[in-house]
Amino acid sequence: MTQNYPDVFDFQGFNAPSRVEADVYDLVIEGAIPGEIDGSWFRAIPDHQFPPKFAKDTYLSGDGMISLLRIRDGHADFKQRYVLTERLKNDRAARRALHGLYRNPYTDDPSVQGKDRTVANTTPVWHGGRLLMTKEDGLPYEVDPQTLETKGQFNYDGRLKSQTFTAHPRLDDDTGEMFFFGYEASGLATRDVAFCIADKNGELVHEEWFEAPFVSLMHDFLVTKEHIIFPVWPITADLARLKAGGAHWVWEPEKGSHIGIMPRGGGVKDLRWFHFEPRSAFHYLNAHSEGSRVHIDFAPAMVVGFPFIQEASGIKVPPAKMGGRGLVRWTFDLAKPGDGYEEHLIGPGGDMPAVARKDAMKDYAIGYYQTYFPQNGAPHVAGPVGAGFNTVARIAVKTGKLTTYAPGPNATVQEHVHIPSKQKGHEGYLIFAVDLHDRMGSEIHLLEAGKVEAGPIARIAMPFRLRNQVHGTWVPA
Repeated sequence: MTQNYPDVFDFQGFNAPSRVEADVYDLVIEGAIPGEIDGSWFRAIPDHQFPPKFAKDTYLSGDGMISLLRIRDGHADFKQRYVLTERLKNDRAARRALHGLYRNPYTDDPSVQGKDRTVANTTPVWHGGRLLMTKEDGLPYEVDPQTLETKGQFNYDGRLKSQTFTAHPRLDDDTGEMFFFGYEASGLATRDVAFCIADKNGELVHEEWFEAPFVSLMHDFLVTKEHIIFPVWPITADLARLKAGGAHWVWEPEKGSHIGIMPRGGGVKDLRWFHFEPRSAFHYLNAHSEGSRVHIDFAPAMVVGFPFIQEASGIKVPPAKMGGRGLVRWTFDLAKPGDGYEEHLIGPGGDMPAVARKDAMKDYAIGYYQTYFPQNGAPHVAGPVGAGFNTVARIAVKTGKLTTYAPGPNATVQEHVHIPSKQKGHEGYLIFAVDLHDRMGSEIHLLEAGKVEAGPIARIAMPFRLRNQVHGTWVPA
């Protein structure tokens, strides 16, 4: 390698590239993993194979790495590999980064112009017997769930017409269906959105397109048993700006926010758009329908949080001043005219929310998410936003009762996944990676979901640092 990584937070400390592909058999465990836990935990990690072409790059441009923690009979084995995308293969052949700014192909080396540039680094998705590594700027890559060998790009044997595939599909635990979408579906900076459904066998059965109010960073969406919800926040793309070598995303609050709601059994012709003040959100805890009333639970901010988008937008707002009441429920009544909605506070703000899969799309009682509480430790850089979360929270959404776990003043927590239990009345488990900043190391902690305040029932030692993932998924054996 002929150059060093940039001296900016995206590549410093816990954010330093790892580039480790590894197999570790029978990890050391303190405590005990319950014998009923039998399955695979997949994590998607951005990890730059080479220093970026331009110093002002973001963590989110890192090449896709997938890790596997296989748990069986109280033991845990670990495996980690790069996803061999077309982009990574081209960079490896040149032994340098050929691709330029985040999601701007006009800044790429001429040798890779017109070639696929997705890094497949955001979410591992398991559906229909396939493991897909996704990033929303392109099509997913299929990966072997046991060896982590890259099989190639996936598009339902050419039936999927969208050029993009969301990093946040929604799975219906009752029907086995997967609902997903792609924005910028017909190409860079286009308003086209493709809404799609795959059946329980993993076959594409529906694809229908519509135009969003403007080109927006539509990272996630929501599905209930009766409705589909598309949030559109004023984080926007512009083709002329991209051609001039500029940023893909900027914050344009004057465009306002928009939420489109359509009946699940209907079509995009039935979309009803609600228009209101600018907000920003990337993830949603859950949603459910109650007659004509549609409820969505999330923690919106008043401004976009990613530092690289703020810089491109000419603003600088620290996390403590991004506003938002906290974790809230927004309720839209489709029986009423106008753009109004109700807001009810549920709990403190945070992100990386999750519910048990059986509770998705329904009225539910318990959610889990990460937050930052100053009393649990000073901020530490971990991940693409800067300061990492230091607390795992369990929220009773109907009462607001909050219970928490913090691993220590020099630790941050990565996103957890929920593992269901086979025991009647047992809430299941939460598993997540912990960043130990005082020694630049990592552990994996396993909690009982209903007793997070009791701390881990098992700590799994890692022999090297686990770079911060974006998202993960649990697949039962």
